[in-house]
Amino acid sequence: MHIPHIPVLRDEVVEIFSDCKDGYFIDCTVGYGGHSEALLKSNENIKIIGIDRDEEALEFSRKRLFEYKERVRLVRGKFSQKIREYLHLPLCGILADIGVSSLQLDKIERGFSFESPVLDMRMDKSSELTAYDVLNFYEREKLEQIFKEYAEVPYYKKLADIIIKTRSKKPIESAREFAQIISRHFPKSGKIHPATLPFQAVRIEVNDELGELKRLLDACEEARPAGAKLAIITFHSLEDRMVKNRFKKWAKRCICPPESLRCECGKDNALGEILTKKPITATKEEIRANPRSRSAKMRVFRFRV
Repeated sequence: MHIPHIPVLRDEVVEIFSDCKDGYFIDCTVGYGGHSEALLKSNENIKIIGIDRDEEALEFSRKRLFEYKERVRLVRGKFSQKIREYLHLPLCGILADIGVSSLQLDKIERGFSFESPVLDMRMDKSSELTAYDVLNFYEREKLEQIFKEYAEVPYYKKLADIIIKTRSKKPIESAREFAQIISRHFPKSGKIHPATLPFQAVRIEVNDELGELKRLLDACEEARPAGAKLAIITFHSLEDRMVKNRFKKWAKRCICPPESLRCECGKDNALGEILTKKPITATKEEIRANPRSRSAKMRVFRFRV
């Protein structure tokens, strides 16, 4: 079968979980099954629970992982909600690849592409909020907020102003039109298309991506799955910062307030240990084969037994 998506850091993921000999593994973003397939091949006794909110991706994974069907359970839904149903199991690992798949980006009818004739960007096509709603109905302050906070767009005020003026004459109908509006007003910087960051901001808003990641971390913090490794792959600085800071918090042995003269908490409060002092990134070879992997960063935490 034709494989439409190359999973990033596949070999590194397999290496991180090479000691996962048995038990359950949760692939929070199973997508097109690339990571799960590699893990099932490498770890003969694990059972994988694959979660995704994209029914099209799940259907593909059902076919791709068919030979492992006795060891695979595929579940549709938001990973931040669904994971709570499985955190009580004997887990050896949890993986979350927080990114849009190549197929979602390339399928023009999904609305993620600069050339798309629609304004959609929903990972779950049954969700109500679309990119059309964001660009045509959000107030100026809200537009400024998402462009500034979700993509650190330097010209966020000017961009919001241009959107307001454009839609006052007629609605912004397509992703192609939105990309053209941005290109007309903002110059290209190096190899990066000027619409890249604004598109990222709208996509994050439509899919509540930062909220999903926070709720995933909250669920893992509450459950503290004994001995399990948690690996999270992010693609931009906001997500990476969130993961980095949460892992640092979890690894703290002393939780006394800074003003305390001496430790009174017993210095035994760490939930586990950080296994990656620096994030794992793609090799030059992988970046050449899959340019979208260049921004991927993976951080790994192991919960104490």
